[in-house]
Amino acid sequence: MTLPAGAGAFLEAVGWGSATVLPLAGDASFRRYFRIVDGGRTAVLMDAPPPEEDTRPFVAMARWLADAGFLAPEIIGLDEGQGLVLLTDLGDVRFRETVDAGADEEDALYARAVDLLVDLAKRPAAAVAPYDRAVLHREAGLFVEWYCPAVGIVPDLDGYRAAWDAVFDHALASEPVTVLRDYHAENLMLVGPERRLGLLDFQDALAGHPAYDLVSLLQDARRDVDPALEAAMLERYRTATGEGGAFMAAYHVLGAQRNAKIVGIFTRLWRRDGKPRYPTLCPRVWRYLERDLAQPALAPVARWFDANVPAALRGDPLAIAEGRPA
Repeated sequence: MTLPAGAGAFLEAVGWGSATVLPLAGDASFRRYFRIVDGGRTAVLMDAPPPEEDTRPFVAMARWLADAGFLAPEIIGLDEGQGLVLLTDLGDVRFRETVDAGADEEDALYARAVDLLVDLAKRPAAAVAPYDRAVLHREAGLFVEWYCPAVGIVPDLDGYRAAWDAVFDHALASEPVTVLRDYHAENLMLVGPERRLGLLDFQDALAGHPAYDLVSLLQDARRDVDPALEAAMLERYRTATGEGGAFMAAYHVLGAQRNAKIVGIFTRLWRRDGKPRYPTLCPRVWRYLERDLAQPALAPVARWFDANVPAALRGDPLAIAEGRPA
């Protein structure tokens, strides 16, 4: 990974000019990350090049989370014009690899992640845009925009929108909370001897329903979550918050909406951005989606899927397009 042109001068200006730069894994966006090592200290450089990326939402949310008592990277240096942000380093101990390596820790770590969401839901929402009906529709639309053409489906577009519109009342919060939107095992770090949960990838936060981040965590597109663990963690959240049946309806509606969106996004990452790894994740997402569609609150959407998307066309869109098993 090549450093952006202005990175050297930026690091010099913020006191890290003599540091060694090492690449870190990127994500599904245009953002790239580098670890900056200078003697015994380390930091992380985020390269979020404009106009594709905007550092302001990330910086604002990082500061809001820190002020609210959560562990997010601190801003060491910022060049908004170049899209460069130097951040404190939360280390290499990630939630994902930790739970994959030791099943005996899985329940306890997921419980801690759920408890963080309980805490987050107690606080007034950050000053971010609302996760409203228009956003829910736009995101759900990614499924018919990208997945359906990729597998040869000509969908009933009006019926699709009407089906979602019939269920979105369940997903609109009467008292919105901060929704981080990508709260899952690969965006949680275990920091320090006490393994405090550190937060990443929160720049797209909106003010919406608290069930959404639970869906992100418990219907993880990149990691299988056992249905029994999902049920136990939902019960933990509901016991702590007093949420009832309406919350569960919201959870499944948002689960279906998120999973349909993700199938669309992963297809787009393949077809538009040349990233063929992402379609291979779609079968897992389909399994979550079909579990959500089986819930009574999703009946209108389930009928649309039954009428428009045959079982044989639910899976890996790249495999389907190539005539391989999905």
